[in-house]
Amino acid sequence: MDTNNIKELIDLIDGTDITELYFEKDGTKIRIRKGALSLPKQEVSNATSISIPDECEPVSPDYHIVTSPIVGTFYAASAPDSESFVKKGEQVTKGQILCVIEAMKLMNEIESEVDGIVDKILVENGQPVEYGEHMFHIKLS
Repeated sequence: MDTNNIKELIDLIDGTDITELYFEKDGTKIRIRKGALSLPKQEVSNATSISIPDECEPVSPDYHIVTSPIVGTFYAASAPDSESFVKKGEQVTKGQILCVIEAMKLMNEIESEVDGIVDKILVENGQPVEYGEHMFHIKLS
């Protein structure tokens, strides 16, 4: 996919109510979000290098990445007035609930698959998440 195709995708969603578009073909993945981020506007050019956000950077083998298994809404606690399931710097154990993802009115508990320490929480409470989106980085213990 070249930059002209990307520009066409941007132009297609610009005049619609669509707020996000995800496209994957032959190993190339593109996510376009409209109005979701407040980053400076940049033009697409024929550049050969692309800046990758921190949450997409490769993670050391000493870390486990928890990704969203479904599309839904991320909740850090079981209720608005409850404490978060986990906080940055906390020790977690395999099977411990990390968050809840609401999808189609069902609350899906997401459990840790490893023992470790929560190093990063990449999602805000109430934020929509996509399938495969990074939510937590856990430093293995």
